[in-house]
Amino acid sequence: MSFETSQDVLNWYERQERTLTDDFIENLPWNTVEDTPLDKRFIPVLLYMRDVEVLTDMYHRELRRTPTGRDPVIAKFMERWGVEEVTHGQVINRFLNEAGYDTPSDWQDRTMKNVPGNYHLSTYFLTSLTNLLGSRFTATHMAFGAIHEMSTAQAYRRMKLLARHPVLSQILDGIIREEAAHTNFYRSVARIELAKSETAQKIARKVVETFWRPVGQGSLAKKRTEYSIATLFSDEGGVDQLDRTVTQRARQLPGFADLTKVTQRISDICDKLRPKRVAASLMMLITINLDAII
Repeated sequence: MSFETSQDVLNWYERQERTLTDDFIENLPWNTVEDTPLDKRFIPVLLYMRDVEVLTDMYHRELRRTPTGRDPVIAKFMERWGVEEVTHGQVINRFLNEAGYDTPSDWQDRTMKNVPGNYHLSTYFLTSLTNLLGSRFTATHMAFGAIHEMSTAQAYRRMKLLARHPVLSQILDGIIREEAAHTNFYRSVARIELAKSETAQKIARKVVETFWRPVGQGSLAKKRTEYSIATLFSDEGGVDQLDRTVTQRARQLPGFADLTKVTQRISDICDKLRPKRVAASLMMLITINLDAII
């Protein structure tokens, strides 16, 4: 699929039907959720995914203050993107409630209030910097966003593979379809903007190499980010899958041919936390065996 202008990309995006409609959500077999046990190690990951998605409201407000956010085509995309992402978080929260994990009625407000002050300070600084770059920032924003969307989609795919919960799988399939549309928008506009100049490529590459962190890190606690990544990608094939579907696809963007940042960062987190996960698993096995003996 090839586009010549960002307007072409927007026209394509607006033709894509939403998956997580009200009818889709209400017709999910919510009354069967508790029929399939959910591994408790996935609860913190789902909470993290939920919080990242609803914080899109905050990210959207921040982006509206940048040159990219003032671009009428991209601003139009972000209006729908913001609604879809928040819906993802709300549906995940409902799933958790149906699975027996109650959450406060004001969980969205709490998520917003728990964003650390230094995140807002650093974001203000970066927003000011982007205004100095002007329209040249668009290529950077789109490349950065493409990597975020691709890695988010892979996290959902890993959750589906590992959790194997029938209702959760239906929810994740719907989320993944919408994330795929977001990814195509970001990647397509990034390719168009990066192709305009080597300067745009150099700026985008430098920003990704310097500032890229896994989705949610900074606005949410680092330990939550790392736990979620290690849980989803530490098992066999996890990092390789991410390399194929995120890093290697990002390398297809102009100026990103030899990118290694994403795979290396995820691999480092998995290597750091893998021993803790193994130790926890061994302790669980010992406990089970002792219970059997007693």
